[in-house]
Amino acid sequence: MKPQLRKHLLAMSVATALPCYAQTTLPTVVITGSNPDVMQVDVSKKGFPSDTAALLQSVPGVSMVSGGGVSALPSIRGLADDRLRIQVDGMDLVSACANHMNPALSYIAPSQVESIQVLPGITPVSVGGDSIGGTIRVRSADPKFAEAGGLLREGQATFVYRSNGNVRDASLAATLASETFSASYRGASIKSDNYEDGNGRAVGSSAYESRNHALTLAMRAEGRLLELKLGLQRMPYQGFPNQRMDLTRNDSEQINLRYLERFGWGTLEGRVYREHTRHAMNFGPDKQFWYGALKNIPGMPMDTEGENTGLSLKATTQLAERDTLRIGADYRRYRLDDWWEPSGGGMAPDTFWNIRDGQRDRLAGFAEWERRWSPQWFTQLGLRAEQVTSNTGTVQGYNASYLKDASAFNALDRKRDDHNLDLTAQARYVPSPEATIKFGYARKTRSPNLYERYTWSTGGMAMAMVNIAGDGNGYVGDPSLRPEVAHMATGSIEWHDAAQEKWSLAFSPYYTRVNDYIDARCLTTCKPNVFVNLRFANVDATLYGAEIAGHAALASGAYGSLSGDLLVNYVRGENRSTGDNLYNMMPLNTRLALNHRLGALSSTLELQAVSAKDRTSQVHNERRTAGYALAALRTSYAWKKVQLDFGIDNLFDRRYDLPLGGAYVGQGMTMALNGVPYGIGVAGMGRSVYAGLTFKL
Repeated sequence: MKPQLRKHLLAMSVATALPCYAQTTLPTVVITGSNPDVMQVDVSKKGFPSDTAALLQSVPGVSMVSGGGVSALPSIRGLADDRLRIQVDGMDLVSACANHMNPALSYIAPSQVESIQVLPGITPVSVGGDSIGGTIRVRSADPKFAEAGGLLREGQATFVYRSNGNVRDASLAATLASETFSASYRGASIKSDNYEDGNGRAVGSSAYESRNHALTLAMRAEGRLLELKLGLQRMPYQGFPNQRMDLTRNDSEQINLRYLERFGWGTLEGRVYREHTRHAMNFGPDKQFWYGALKNIPGMPMDTEGENTGLSLKATTQLAERDTLRIGADYRRYRLDDWWEPSGGGMAPDTFWNIRDGQRDRLAGFAEWERRWSPQWFTQLGLRAEQVTSNTGTVQGYNASYLKDASAFNALDRKRDDHNLDLTAQARYVPSPEATIKFGYARKTRSPNLYERYTWSTGGMAMAMVNIAGDGNGYVGDPSLRPEVAHMATGSIEWHDAAQEKWSLAFSPYYTRVNDYIDARCLTTCKPNVFVNLRFANVDATLYGAEIAGHAALASGAYGSLSGDLLVNYVRGENRSTGDNLYNMMPLNTRLALNHRLGALSSTLELQAVSAKDRTSQVHNERRTAGYALAALRTSYAWKKVQLDFGIDNLFDRRYDLPLGGAYVGQGMTMALNGVPYGIGVAGMGRSVYAGLTFKL
């Protein structure tokens, strides 16, 4: 099968209803799952992005909700953040921040990523849970071992410079292994100034710096693997153009132990991990730091500490020639403290406890049955049951002015037990060598996070500091929130030539109806064209849309091979309770790519077009954005031990606002809700030239 055709089949498989797991890999792409055909593709690093989430931008149905330079939030078919299950090396990481500045994908650098599995829509219960929008599974490299009697030594160093933002990016990888023992290290360091938009204006609070280190130790015997991964992150700062605070510290330590053994009856996999995060926020250099009538109050320190512990066990067995059964159990224990030290004026004399002794524990079990009825028919059925228990301790404000809210909150019975149920049913039918049809139904459930349930103060300043939407508004929680329950139907039909070498086209529609979707309602009377205070609230919602993915092999000859790719995404989100639009829905968009390969030289010319965003959420006072088109050029040449990459993003230096960028509050007096002007969007990055050099041992 030709590489470019495989690449297109990968893109279409991501958008289908069956558990064909699309994986974006560095340097390869792999699809695995119940489909016995495993397709592997060599791909470029797509311009050496600073953010791991950016590796997903060309996946059907996926868009990016803007955050900091290394903390964007992927959105799958209109559902983002905690509505997705995002795993890093099997760990369910949780954002320990009132503004979700440290999402799961921010804990691993792009250069440390070996593969990413994207499971949109109907997610098999074996990889789902506590989510309604799909699953993203990121993995660093599996341990490598030497041949019998040998010694394996590998090393790689990469240096990248990007002009816009003066980005300096370096990474290092090294492996030393025998036949039974393997040790490897991967490190990455990146630093950036504020970037500039297409008009040459700096976008405030967009600078960042991050360092990540990972050590993997592994031992293997016949049919058995024991793997220990140790991770360390130090992030001194990260600005956020769409948040009123900036990250001033994010330190994380991770311990992750995995055991895998193959028996005559199947495989058994177990994992235990612990992740600890120490996070801090304050006003960065682009935001007003000194407050008060005399400008003598030094900022507003906000501190968070999170501890995340997990256990999982999964067994897979072949019941018969055509039947496969997976059973397993998961346990997640999460603890969170969120406190704000006094700094003076109205923010004194006591410590403000936003969340104190926060607890969120999950216990789950699942069973999944697959059957291959014939070469044409395949089905999968799954059942997952979860108990999610959340609670929090008593709270206090800075002073007596917060006493009313704190006393009312402390008087509540704050413990909540959610009993959640997920069901999936999927099928694949191959009527002919030229077509494949996939369809399915799922019931999926997500319980509220701790910030949605337990943030308590209705004080204007305190609410402005709680925002996981990036819309500039203030938020307060609601302990009575119910879990979101989604009913989802998806389908896909793919056409291609019989040999699967010349062309292919896939159409993948979907429909999701969510009961008790967690949106927001006005705390008091909402006004247009200003920032407002909102309370998290359950509503009923509907999301629907489709993706189109196409590929064509255009030419092949002495001057190399030429191919083209097409991707079209459309999603619509509606609040059925109020008739409003859901917040942060990506408008209609398309990507066109022209790919050329000649020996060791590969190049891509890509065009992205996004229509105007005119369906916006009224309750969030969401701003409209204009349509735009961007061009990018990437080329790469590889020698035996050296690879040179060069590219230009936003080739024509177009000035545009990000449709999912939220409200621009990156400069000025951000503590006051309307101390910064309303109605300014976050500008996208202007032209940026990059060059990368990779050396291999």
